[in-house]
Amino acid sequence: MDNPTGVLSREQKKKIIPYLLIAPVVIYYILFWLLPVVRAISGSFMSAPADEGGVFTFGNYTALFKDPVFYQALFNTAFIVLISVTLEFVLAFGLALLINMKFHGSGMFLFLALIPMSLPAVAVGAMWTSGLSTYGWLNSFLIRIGILNAADKIIFLGGGHFAKMFLIIIVDAWQVIPSVMVILLSGMQALQPEMMEAGYVFGGSRFKVLRKITIPLLKPTITTAMILRIIAAIQIWLIIVMLFGYNRLPVLLEQIVLNVDKYTGSEAFFRKGMALSVVVSLIVSCVSFLYLKVSGAFDEPAGKGV
Repeated sequence: MDNPTGVLSREQKKKIIPYLLIAPVVIYYILFWLLPVVRAISGSFMSAPADEGGVFTFGNYTALFKDPVFYQALFNTAFIVLISVTLEFVLAFGLALLINMKFHGSGMFLFLALIPMSLPAVAVGAMWTSGLSTYGWLNSFLIRIGILNAADKIIFLGGGHFAKMFLIIIVDAWQVIPSVMVILLSGMQALQPEMMEAGYVFGGSRFKVLRKITIPLLKPTITTAMILRIIAAIQIWLIIVMLFGYNRLPVLLEQIVLNVDKYTGSEAFFRKGMALSVVVSLIVSCVSFLYLKVSGAFDEPAGKGV
């Protein structure tokens, strides 16, 4: 029935209020996320104005896929993601299990373990740049405790290609493991202890209870932690640049910064950087979707629809 007075009824107000509450968030995402994304995608298909007047072209992507540095950056990023995510999950899961035992001093141990997570990437890069240099604090510490002689110094930053990547993985793991550990620990503390106790009652060993009960119950938490970690690992670049400089150990995000910000004055490099940003976004989306698919996040819960 129409409302001739034009005044909203109580039921109509109840239906409108949720939309009014989410409206600021929707407007924010449209202005500061959706519009920049649309502009980046459209800009990646535009030629440099100095060359062709800004017409539609695939030239930016052609130049990107013909660049050998792109494939090197793709390989380096994939290698770092694969090794670092695996290493960090295993260590973070072990630390979460240890802290979840609530031994004497576990609170202080958790506090100390969280310190690296609180440091910004710039601070971590500066700290390890000074520590890993030839006359840095790490060599000084090893000399002070007697592991090295005063005349002997380890050239941490002078290794080969894979040595540099493993060094980045170690530094990144030092900072990131606490954040993964916190996510896993929160999931463990939300579990009902009766479920694990039932496993022990029926003769299960500690390892069998962990494998058959704890890990399956933690599956949503593990999925969340792994997706966040994979996305963050793909985006690593600042620590690499601070330790080795640009193009010494190319990764995908570093190449975006290099083309967009460092090669100033060249519209062609800027457009190439926009094309690379679109490619990286697609890679992140595909990797996240693939992990969700493999982990069974899209599977229909048992018993639903019966």
